[in-house]
Amino acid sequence: MQQKYNKQIAYWLIFGGLMVLLMVIIGGITRLTHSGLSIVTWQPIKGILPPMNEAEWQAAFEAYKKIPEYNKVHFYFTLQDFKHIFFWEYLHRMLGRSLGIVFFIPFLYFLLTKKIRSRKLLKRLLLIFFLGGLQGFAGWYMVKSGLVENTSVDHVRLAIHMSMALIILTSISWTVFELLFYSKANIDTPKINHSLKFVITLVAIQIIYGGLTAGLKAGYVFPTYPKMGTKWFPDIARQSLISDGILSFINFPASVQFVHRWLGFIILCLLLFQIMNVRKIKNRLLKKIFWFVILLISLQFTFGVFVLLLKVPIHLAVTHQVTAFLLFISLLFAYYLSKRRRNIYSVYS
Repeated sequence: MQQKYNKQIAYWLIFGGLMVLLMVIIGGITRLTHSGLSIVTWQPIKGILPPMNEAEWQAAFEAYKKIPEYNKVHFYFTLQDFKHIFFWEYLHRMLGRSLGIVFFIPFLYFLLTKKIRSRKLLKRLLLIFFLGGLQGFAGWYMVKSGLVENTSVDHVRLAIHMSMALIILTSISWTVFELLFYSKANIDTPKINHSLKFVITLVAIQIIYGGLTAGLKAGYVFPTYPKMGTKWFPDIARQSLISDGILSFINFPASVQFVHRWLGFIILCLLLFQIMNVRKIKNRLLKKIFWFVILLISLQFTFGVFVLLLKVPIHLAVTHQVTAFLLFISLLFAYYLSKRRRNIYSVYS
């Protein structure tokens, strides 16, 4: 009976995880359309309703006119232009609110009907719920950085916001693996297991650098590949490194782009080098997942190159971002399957 309950909980978490991925997609579109600062207040309850008449729309537009982004970047905007960028930020926030409901109500149901019988599972679900609330705060903390002096949000805060989404997806995914695939993970593949730990860490860093790249608009700096302009490491990045030291690789667009592009190449090579080990894997599910990883990293690298060459087109850039998350989850699943288990029973029995 508990296995049946575990499946129900897992399917609920999978739905929630898909909503988080949708949040990542809408968040990417919001950022790339410069819509993230269109709503200048945070009203968790009152903000559920958008402006309902012309007077309310005009009031929201007047509030937007007071921030630097409007005065320095969007000074030519009409009310109709404002409504367009308002839509994406409003959709992003409403999806976040919906996600809270999707997690809370079923959680309450499972708890009251005593379908959550494991303390470990209860703690994990409470952690996921807490992380979701923390993510909402991180989103507003990010938006605030662009309301006073800057014309965009702080790139470090953007990277934190994206990292929080990654942590939430990691928590959800690992819980689903334990609920549905515990019996599939009773093998020992040390070569794959140890290498995956390293690659997963690199992919997590790469996703964080994707946030830094997006926040600094570093993807526009050198729209060439493989060289940055005519050099492998451009002069402006070298000068920044001399003056700012290691912080150049966090705060200077050219330096951040340099790390992001070559870290992606390193990850591609590391995964391609694993192909010989993959052929020796006896677990069919693990083998299929790893071939899927190879496909994803190949697509991800290709998307990344064309995002640079085509000067960050919105649809391709968003695809590049969400593919990175799918790659991370797939690697995490492969790592889970490669870990040896003491028995074949669910960890939440």
